Formats: sequence, structure tokens, C-alpha cells
Amino acid sequence: MTVRTALSQGAEILSKAGVDAPRFTAELLLGHAMHCERVYFFAHPEQELREVEWLHYGRYLHERSQGKPTQYITKRQEFYGRDFLVTPAVLIPRPETEVLVEAVKRLRPDARRIVDVGTGSGAIAVSLGAAFACDISAAALAIACRNGATGLVQCDLLSAFADESFEVVASNPPYIASTEVLQREVQNFEPHLALFGGEDGLNVYRRLIPEAFRVLNPGGLLALELGFGQSESVVQLASAFRKHELINDLAQIPRVLVCEKPFRS
Repeated sequence: MTVRTALSQGAEILSKAGVDAPRFTAELLLGHAMHCERVYFFAHPEQELREVEWLHYGRYLHERSQGKPTQYITKRQEFYGRDFLVTPAVLIPRPETEVLVEAVKRLRPDARRIVDVGTGSGAIAVSLGAAFACDISAAALAIACRNGATGLVQCDLLSAFADESFEVVASNPPYIASTEVLQREVQNFEPHLALFGGEDGLNVYRRLIPEAFRVLNPGGLLALELGFGQSESVVQLASAFRKHELINDLAQIPRVLVCEKPFRS
């Protein structure tokens, strides 16, 4: 079996299974099986696969055809210019979340006392150089640790932290409504604890925003990722804050809310 044939057959299998970008996905999976990057295939289309490579590739194609996300098969996802380890214990980092990272870097470039709430893979924490990263899931914190996140704390939201101890609170909280029907890759494989925020998707915001107000220094920044259509509701929940700014993602959807804790009068 040559690389050319393996990719052609793999793309056909994935296409029949309804997988998006079947050729690209086949290249990623074959690269994972052969421990090489996709660009290698362009120069070596006639290379014969070793038996072990074909066996691994076949298993990866089957898993992806059954809906398992490519990132959970390869155990990697790029975010903000670096690769992160991902497993089914953590949400797969999305490009939209980079909007949150960019906002914090723009508005608080010198901040050091940053906490990432619900850190998951640690992608936000590592990208921001956060002093602390917390999560209720011990399994998620183990992945964040392997990705280089520091100051790891297992707790519910910000319950482990003292009043007025941070310059920035950043979070991509669970915000999907429990009634929403998701694609199979998300519904069947990603952790529901990191996805769903109650019947209207706002339950975690209702708890997190007051907690953030408590732990932020006066003038401190709260940065939250938002779900589709949630911006107005979350702004209302954050009415105790000032200087509310909504930042759109590349699809021009309000994706991030940033706001400040007022100084005392």
C-alpha cells in the first residue's frame, strides 16, 4: 500500500461517512500513523506503508468514521501558535477563543495576576501566561499540567481564591443550552461538563460573574467568551461592572465580553 493509495482510499472512506474535508483529514490521520507531517506526502507519494502504519491508519479511519474528532485521535490541537495535548477529558480549543486571548493581551498587556477559570486543556492559561488555572475536573487539570499551565487549582469556579486577588479573570465557560442538538463529534465525544450551561446556557455566567467581581482588584478586567445570541444577557448579568466591550469573531458574531470592576468611590 503506497501513500498515494492510502490517502485516496482513506478520503473515500471518510467521505462516505460524511466527514468534512475528507482528504485533509486522511492526510492528518496518515501523518499521525507514520509520525510525519502532511507535507512529507507531497514528496513521497509512492512510499510503501509498513504493516504497523497501515494497521494504525485503518484504526484511525474507523474511529473518525464513527464520529471521534480528529483532535482526539491525534491528541493535538493548535491554538494561538502552539500545539496542545487534547483528550476527551478536555474541550478541544477553538480558533474563536483566540479572540479572548487577544483581547486580554491588548487591554492588560502587563498583567501578571491572571486566573483562567475552567481551564480545560490550559490553552488560555498558557497563551496568557496566567498565574493560576482552575478547573473542577482533576482529569482536565492533569492535561493542563502536561501542556505547561501553572498554578493549578481544583475548585468550583473561583471558590478557592481570596477577595481582590487578581488583575484579570478570563474564562471560556460552558455556555451551550442543554436543549441544543449538537453535531455528533461534539455531542458524543467532548465533555458535557465543559459544554452545557443549563437550560438557557447562562447558568455558569450567573455564578461566575459575581465570583469574578469578588476576586478582582478594583479596575480589574473580566474577559468572557460568549455563545451565539448571548451577548445582551451576559452584559446584563455583568451590570455591576463598567466599560463593557463586545468583541466580534471573524464571523462578526459577538464572541467576547470584556469589562472592568469599578474603583471605589
